[in-house]
Amino acid sequence: MPHEDTQVLIAGGAVVGLSAALFLARYGVRVTLVERKPSTLRHPRARVINPRTVEVYRSVGLEETIIAAQSLTSDLSTKTVIRSRTLNDAELFSTPMRNEAPGLSEATPCDWCSIDQNRLEEVVAEHAVKFGADVRYSTELVAFDDDGEGVTATVRDADTGRERQIRARYLIAADGSRSSIRRTLGIGVAGPGVLQNIVSMVFKADLTGPLRGRDLGLGYFDEPAPGTRMMPLDGSRWVFVTPYDPAAHSADDFDDDWCVEVIRAAIGVPDLRVDNIEVQIERTGAKVLGYEVAAQLADRYRQGRVLLVGDAAHAMPPTGALGAATGVQDAHNLAWKLAAVLDGNAGPALLDTYEQERRAVAGHTIDFAMKTMRDRTSTADGEEKPVSYAAIILGYRYDSAAVLGEDTGGPVALEPELIGAPGTRAPHYVLERDGATLSTLDLFGTGPVLLTGPGGGAWQSAAAGIGLEAHTVGGAELADPEGRWAQVYGVGASGAVLVRPDGFVAWRADAPPADPESALRQVLGRILDLG
Repeated sequence: MPHEDTQVLIAGGAVVGLSAALFLARYGVRVTLVERKPSTLRHPRARVINPRTVEVYRSVGLEETIIAAQSLTSDLSTKTVIRSRTLNDAELFSTPMRNEAPGLSEATPCDWCSIDQNRLEEVVAEHAVKFGADVRYSTELVAFDDDGEGVTATVRDADTGRERQIRARYLIAADGSRSSIRRTLGIGVAGPGVLQNIVSMVFKADLTGPLRGRDLGLGYFDEPAPGTRMMPLDGSRWVFVTPYDPAAHSADDFDDDWCVEVIRAAIGVPDLRVDNIEVQIERTGAKVLGYEVAAQLADRYRQGRVLLVGDAAHAMPPTGALGAATGVQDAHNLAWKLAAVLDGNAGPALLDTYEQERRAVAGHTIDFAMKTMRDRTSTADGEEKPVSYAAIILGYRYDSAAVLGEDTGGPVALEPELIGAPGTRAPHYVLERDGATLSTLDLFGTGPVLLTGPGGGAWQSAAAGIGLEAHTVGGAELADPEGRWAQVYGVGASGAVLVRPDGFVAWRADAPPADPESALRQVLGRILDLG
């Protein structure tokens, strides 16, 4: 059987797997991705990514490209989210789409991005390949063996049936909520599991009458079944999602007549003209595989040299654009750690912090998504959310061996104004360089970075002595027009903050000790498991 080698093999080529390939390739890791489907997604499915997800792509230089690839419905400022029995009925609630997350504009330089998932996958795949990733479609992982030194995987070409072996140092399972890799490893899941099976379609119709002048961004309808959703695609085309019973349907049931019936029921216009229907389902004989809405959390994220990301590790309702976002941030968190271990710049225990950090965040995010779904789809009064949306996507706090110096216990999610402590995302703060503005976030992404105040000369000399990237805020390189950087980052003028490649604060100190170079070596050694 043909054999080849790579450093990291990724099974699953949706947005999370592709993002993992992108981030790893950017660090110079040799990465191979296999995906059983013949291409990226061909249906819009998700329509929006949240500002934190945009931040992550900004860190690898993709923000402008993704914004340029937005759909025609990119302006969210006038759009509303509604719930009603049908589009033609009175609203049970209505809220501005952009005002669902107060506090975001101050906390991040990035905005919401209205990009269809299929287009996002195309952009990420293209740039992953540009960075050197080997992305293979129509290729399925059919078996794997972890011998403690690496993983030997058997992959099959879907077109020819030919098999080959790939030897990798690590395997990333990005193969979805029904992950065969997770099941093979015997890793269980906790939570309610599958909440709904839904079928998704695109259609064209003139909805001028039932819209009644509203600029609809997202609609939740009780007909033909609670959980039905609709959102604009472009002009007169719409993305439509409705639940179905997989036990009661065969693949042949999803014809135009059935689609027209459910669309008319949701719109509330019995004779509505519906054209150009495109249904997204997979067929295996007579069996229908739609899309599962689930809420579940894997019992563990790692077994040996196999690591779970995205829906393989956690699944949650799509309300709030949190599912794929959480998976993309899994990949972002894991990539720098894998790269450091593979390059010999970190010890293997650094990989243990991936589960320590990301599993807690996923559990908290699942709870928030479930509450949001109930608020939008149920007539019962929902529980008060303990934290804001901004805190869920920007304010979570890691507690792991890769975070030092302060008590990192307490809540997983904090309000964004409390970030800056070790374990939290480094705060966005506007600086100036050569007369141009930039965010502190633009300083992170390639390796650990030390930031100091204008009195941090001793720290700067120490960083130079050990080859650590360092920047002085409030000096000749980076001007601090507001003079508040030290306050925002929680240190004094001679303090220092160490930020990880994923943009999270690892450690901070108010003043340099007698031997700052030795102190920095010790800090990096503990964070990176260097013994």
